[in-house]
Amino acid sequence: MKIAVVGTGYVGLVTGTCFAETGNDVTCVDIDQQKVDKLRAGEITIYEPGLDEIFLRNLKEERLKFTTSLEEGIKGAKIIFLALPTPPGENGSADLKYILGVADDLGKIMQDYAVVVDKSTVPVGTADKVREAISRNCSVDFDVVSNPEFLREGVAVDDFMKPDRIVIGVENERAKKIMSELYAPFLRSGNPIIYMDLRSAELTKYAANSFLATKITFMNEIAQLCERMGADVDMVRLGIGTDERIGKKFLFPGIGIGGSCFPKDIYALVTSASEYDYNFKILNAVMKVNQVQRLHLVAKMKKYFNEGLAGKHFALWGLSFKPNTDDIREAPSLYMIDALLEAGASICAFDPEAMPNAKNYYGSKIAFAESQYEALHNADALIIATEWNEFRAPDFQKIQNRLKSKVIFDGRNLFENSAMTQLGFHYESIGRSPVN
Repeated sequence: MKIAVVGTGYVGLVTGTCFAETGNDVTCVDIDQQKVDKLRAGEITIYEPGLDEIFLRNLKEERLKFTTSLEEGIKGAKIIFLALPTPPGENGSADLKYILGVADDLGKIMQDYAVVVDKSTVPVGTADKVREAISRNCSVDFDVVSNPEFLREGVAVDDFMKPDRIVIGVENERAKKIMSELYAPFLRSGNPIIYMDLRSAELTKYAANSFLATKITFMNEIAQLCERMGADVDMVRLGIGTDERIGKKFLFPGIGIGGSCFPKDIYALVTSASEYDYNFKILNAVMKVNQVQRLHLVAKMKKYFNEGLAGKHFALWGLSFKPNTDDIREAPSLYMIDALLEAGASICAFDPEAMPNAKNYYGSKIAFAESQYEALHNADALIIATEWNEFRAPDFQKIQNRLKSKVIFDGRNLFENSAMTQLGFHYESIGRSPVN
């Protein structure tokens, strides 16, 4: 099947590459000539484990192509995916200028029937706006479909190739049949394709992300209680996670939610709710708790260094909002760095993948190390902000030798309190008693 994917960001590139992997003829469109040139040359523009192999294979087999021409990209396409940015607008709702701009252009150049698919995360009612924008100048039949993505950064290829479900908002049998044909190769394990109306599909993505963020935030509040009551949040997590009604996933406490989806989607859903005269109390609380949680470790540092943080030097392990990605958008590490710099501290950071993005963001405001151990040199304490695998079993002798004093503030609970006691570290984590 001939497919066009408009937008080569995270969602667009993963979508286009994975559809090519099942034998489709995919053309990806982007207005950034430099990015298109890199992709044509085999240089992948995002970090996502497992994507490079199938990207290069399908580029070589010419099932995956790139262009800056929308007209060239959609020529002969039976399905046109819109995988465009939806940044927060002035009022907090998703800004649809990129999607509606492309929709307007499509209406002027479409020559044959096609299914136009909203793949981006968009507010309820966007499909109607896309249809209206295309219709203004379009002389052929078309359908608009909502097909939200549920990709997790770091495991996006597996999520796409082996989805636990596919959600499609569709209004007629013609479009439904085409989408069924497209997704048939991904459903061999028996996981469902769920058809629904357009508005329900649009809301499903926001509801899913907001619920998961709420689950994490609940555990962060339980962690706050554990610290005050002398309980252990890891024990509480195990105790409730084995209840099948609750489940084990998304129960790990930490230093707040980040990334390009959860914070933005919560804010957008709250804003959309207010437009319908509804106060979404739970999600308003989630946002407030998350703001506090991002700086929870900083509060612990201020208490420990009771003479103040000015002049203190910290080693920071982890910049990305989660492991296996280079994405620093809304990363809790950034909020901690800003607070520490404002308090007069200095920082040397290391991250396996996210340092180029962090360097672009901070410039010379903080230092960057070539390795996790280099970052420790002459630091007053180590801060752990991201749970990369290489941080889970470090050489504690190297840590001890390089730090000024044996102090660790762990925002991801990577180490056991008992082990840190034996090693003689002052160790503070989330939702557990400190080791003195």
